[in-house]
Amino acid sequence: MSTCSHEKTLLRLHDLYARIMSRRPLLFRALLFLLLFAVGVGIAYFIIRPSSDLPIYTPAQLNPQLVDPSLRTSNTEHHILDFNLTDQDGRTVTLADTKGKVVLADFFFTTCGSICPKMSDQLERVQAAYKDDDRVLLLSHSVTPEIDSVPALKAYADLHGADPSRWRLLTGDREQIYRLARKSWFAVKDTGSGGPDDFVHTENFILADTLGRLRGFYDGTSTEDVDRAIGDIGKLLGN
Repeated sequence: MSTCSHEKTLLRLHDLYARIMSRRPLLFRALLFLLLFAVGVGIAYFIIRPSSDLPIYTPAQLNPQLVDPSLRTSNTEHHILDFNLTDQDGRTVTLADTKGKVVLADFFFTTCGSICPKMSDQLERVQAAYKDDDRVLLLSHSVTPEIDSVPALKAYADLHGADPSRWRLLTGDREQIYRLARKSWFAVKDTGSGGPDDFVHTENFILADTLGRLRGFYDGTSTEDVDRAIGDIGKLLGN
């Protein structure tokens, strides 16, 4: 090949190289734009998407009617209070039995003919949803413990198919139970001390996480609301 041919080839290669290099800034800008666009879309998605995180409630965040007057302005992290009650099998139940468990609580009485049977039917659904997960615990507190003896609770538990390792129906000191309803679980709107003329009657289900913090409130007579509770339990379990 002649020297002239070599020179022409080199010129062509140089021209091709120059054209490629001249396009690099444009290509770089295009790639940078696409990268920034993708990042922006991702950030926007995380901003506008519905959050799957459940709130951690402090007393001050709740409806003041649900909170005992002594706690209404508290912005500190709230945890369910210690207790000592008896379940349908005559076993003692304390706060220690809730450690490491997601707890759904309600307040009922076995002779109730209005909302309580509906609530217990819904708790059957919750129990069935997590029948194989021992990290879920249902606590049903009797608001007429002077009537709801251990045998009475046992009969009611059997009626609703309550698994005593998953769903514990509780009786015990009346004042303690009423204090739990008002100062621990924030389940009722009225005030009182648990005396003979005091009476708690509420459809509320209350959800606590494994650390005993309040994470959700639900209408225990509503299938739709209890579906939400079942889903929220799954979120707290990391399902």
